[in-house]
Amino acid sequence: MAGKDAPAAHPPDRKARGGWVWEEAQNPPKRLRGGEVEEQPRKLPKRKIVLLMAYSGKGYHGMQGVSAAGQVVSLKVWLIDDLLDKINSHLPSHIRILGLKRVTGGFNSKNRCDARTYFYMLPTFAFAHKDRDVQDETYRLSAETLQQVNRLLACYQGTHNFHNFTSQKGPREPSARRYVLEMFCEPPFEREGLEFAVIKVKGQSFMMHQIRKMVGLAVAIVKGYAPESVLERSWGEEKVDVPKAPGLGLVLERVHFETYNQRFGGDGLHEPLDWAQEEAKVAAFKEQHIYPTIVSTERHERSMAQWLSTLPVHDFGATALAASAAAAGSGAQDPSPEDGSDQDTD
Repeated sequence: MAGKDAPAAHPPDRKARGGWVWEEAQNPPKRLRGGEVEEQPRKLPKRKIVLLMAYSGKGYHGMQGVSAAGQVVSLKVWLIDDLLDKINSHLPSHIRILGLKRVTGGFNSKNRCDARTYFYMLPTFAFAHKDRDVQDETYRLSAETLQQVNRLLACYQGTHNFHNFTSQKGPREPSARRYVLEMFCEPPFEREGLEFAVIKVKGQSFMMHQIRKMVGLAVAIVKGYAPESVLERSWGEEKVDVPKAPGLGLVLERVHFETYNQRFGGDGLHEPLDWAQEEAKVAAFKEQHIYPTIVSTERHERSMAQWLSTLPVHDFGATALAASAAAAGSGAQDPSPEDGSDQDTD
């Protein structure tokens, strides 16, 4: 939402009594017939800001098709008093503006972003061995299995050719190479008697469906449907059938602006975009809106259990074309046709 800078003729703004007060623009008054002078209305210049947004993505199409606990958008506004409260008064409870910061005039939140952190929340029975019931709610993730999960997820770190983890890229397209800074699974926790875990991944950018396929392949390996060797093979030029996990649990947690912070965060004029003071609001929003939506939807729609039941159809030793033909012949379908997907800046 980048826009042009405010006109240079406007004097700088100043703070007064806890609110923003703008100096009157130096526009000459118009002179009417008869010598009378018509006073010109004051023009309040807009200022470039960023807003920290959180929203639960179910029931409508979010900005990236997923829920978000820390989305950042840039725009120009009039900095009136109590701006955040006034914006939030027009929004439903599951869409909140949690913070506001002034930024440089040419700032663009999409182009200035260095990296994004997503998390994927899933019931831990997804990691149970394939011999167990597909939705065994008594299953509890052991320390040994958690260690195996994290060992697999760590393989994604670094630069790899992820063309098999999206439907948009060929194996020789340079843009299919993506850099993942970290990926790991946190210890499990319970919600409404069902155990869940959160996988976090930070990368420079992600392609359509990339994170869901990264999670999907890791789950298939842990459950015993796919050998670990398929992970290395998926980064080669061969087209590999990689299953795509449901979109329900995918959440944009944070947008990173390290380069901007290094250049402008300590210049005395601008604040670093780290949102440390808003962490409590972010955590509260996740507890009140995002987690309950994921838990209740999984309970009622069983999206993970339905998807797990399709894993036996995949042939991880065959090419994606052959595996797709086998899946079509069996009648298996993706239980998440909606695009609750990660996507990048392409």
